[in-house]
Amino acid sequence: MTDRLMLLDSASLYFRAFYGVPDTVRAPDGTPVNAVRGFLDIITRLVTTYRPTHLVACWDDDWRPQWRVDLIPTYKTHRVAEVVAGGPDVEEVPDPLEVQVPVIREVLDALGIRIVGAAEHEADDVIGTLSTTATMPVDIVTGDRDLFQLVDDAREVRVVYTARGMSNLEVLTDAAVVAKYGVLPSQYADFATLRGDSSDGLPGVAGIGEKTAAGLLATHGDLAGIIAAAESGEGMSAGVRAKVLAGLPYLSVAPRVVAVVRDLDLQVPEHRLRPLDETAKADAAALAERWALGGAITRIVDALDTV
Repeated sequence: MTDRLMLLDSASLYFRAFYGVPDTVRAPDGTPVNAVRGFLDIITRLVTTYRPTHLVACWDDDWRPQWRVDLIPTYKTHRVAEVVAGGPDVEEVPDPLEVQVPVIREVLDALGIRIVGAAEHEADDVIGTLSTTATMPVDIVTGDRDLFQLVDDAREVRVVYTARGMSNLEVLTDAAVVAKYGVLPSQYADFATLRGDSSDGLPGVAGIGEKTAAGLLATHGDLAGIIAAAESGEGMSAGVRAKVLAGLPYLSVAPRVVAVVRDLDLQVPEHRLRPLDETAKADAAALAERWALGGAITRIVDALDTV
């Protein structure tokens, strides 16, 4: 089997699992385990469908890094439950999901699935670094459009996009990104900067939507080219030029917020998928009983037996 690395945008997937499986699914002590079960079944489906040989669950050690907030104060503001001085702010997470995150980590560890995060950075940045430094084809699994900037046919980096559900997964290549947005993956971060994203608290350039942003990038190549054209008064209408010029203060900082980091110094443990030995299977079975995970554990253990 050809080596292939799969990178999971973990929070994106366990949020999807939480909302996709009824919260009446509970452990004997009453703890909800719907996100745990759903997340395990998502991984099982991904492993059996895409056949990765290596797998990393990428983690938000800081879901809203202060350095990004310093650049764009509105960054993810609407999702802050509590501001923490000198540390990561507390994200607004439903209580029944929050109590499951430690269980998810415990189960992944028992299955030999490595979790990798980085201080003061998001899972996106971990994914950006691991996909950039990989020496094998990469599948990035996420419901986050920001990671489209990492798609790269030449390096065999794809995004498996989950926004339409696990039964309607979309594999994004260079051509798929162009067909969807009219821009190359290498232009996607500039495209997202111009367009903005209300779900991340990024305002974008007022009056510039997806169609205009794609047209500007087609004509001028990148954000630097667009700004240069606006400042010289060439290659765009007066109305668009005025909007770009009015947005210059935002455009001076937003690209660093939108661009995922690709050069983190990460300590990544061995992450080749392997069948569990009998001791590990017994440990996994004990966790399944403790948390009432039942078939979800059985299915993922069986999937690992085939790698």
